[in-house]
Amino acid sequence: MRAALFLIGPVLLFLGLSYLLPFLGIVELSFTDPQPGLAQYQKVLTDPLTLSVIARTLRLCILVTLVSVTAAYVITLLWVRGSPLVRSLTELCIMIPFWLSILSRAFGWLAMLSNRGLLNSWMKHLGLIDSSLQMTRNEFAVVVGMAHYLIPFAIFPLATAMRNVDERVLTAADGMGASRGRIFWQVFLPMTRSGILGATLLVFVFSIGFYVTPALLGGGQSVLIAELIYLWIFQIPQWGMAAAMSVVLMLAVGGILYVLMRRYGEMAK
Repeated sequence: MRAALFLIGPVLLFLGLSYLLPFLGIVELSFTDPQPGLAQYQKVLTDPLTLSVIARTLRLCILVTLVSVTAAYVITLLWVRGSPLVRSLTELCIMIPFWLSILSRAFGWLAMLSNRGLLNSWMKHLGLIDSSLQMTRNEFAVVVGMAHYLIPFAIFPLATAMRNVDERVLTAADGMGASRGRIFWQVFLPMTRSGILGATLLVFVFSIGFYVTPALLGGGQSVLIAELIYLWIFQIPQWGMAAAMSVVLMLAVGGILYVLMRRYGEMAK
């Protein structure tokens, strides 16, 4: 026991100094700036503008999570259960995005989706449209950019779950005359639900704190929580509001994670 504490002690100390102390400072700021009390939390939870940003953030994060996990599931199937050539190509496509920064990817989507971008130019050349479609500075561009960044992160928990599927169960279902579709929906998919939950939690937690991609692709038209906190800190000096929003965000994410993990624990019993 002492040996374990000796080994894990430095890690806990580092995490405490790196995360816990700064967070406690933010909590203190949320109760003291500009005046001591709960006024900042009251504004966060009652101000119509703030509530609209919170609602938009949750809506877009849920949509991004659904898109990312669904796309990641298909890609992971190709990676885990495809032919050797398909596996190699899929693995290359999974790894390449990690070589590019989030800023480079956001600018790449701007070049692709803007009014004079590649996608509008191709569609005009093919005669599919007469005038450019507005595909940036809106929620569509934000969802596309965020999902593109988060799909690779969702793949790894899904791949772990798929590789742990007992092939004997699938063989038994096939031997009993079940169709491939029925084997997938009633056998394979339920056996990978741990990976689905892990990917969902990972993507949702990442997406709720996104700043760069929504700021660039949304163009100020789809402000999310992280961008609002940035505005309160650097452009509108309301540090107390920014601190209160940060605390509310942390508590909300922690609560969601707790509920989902408890729910999955009950399902696994």
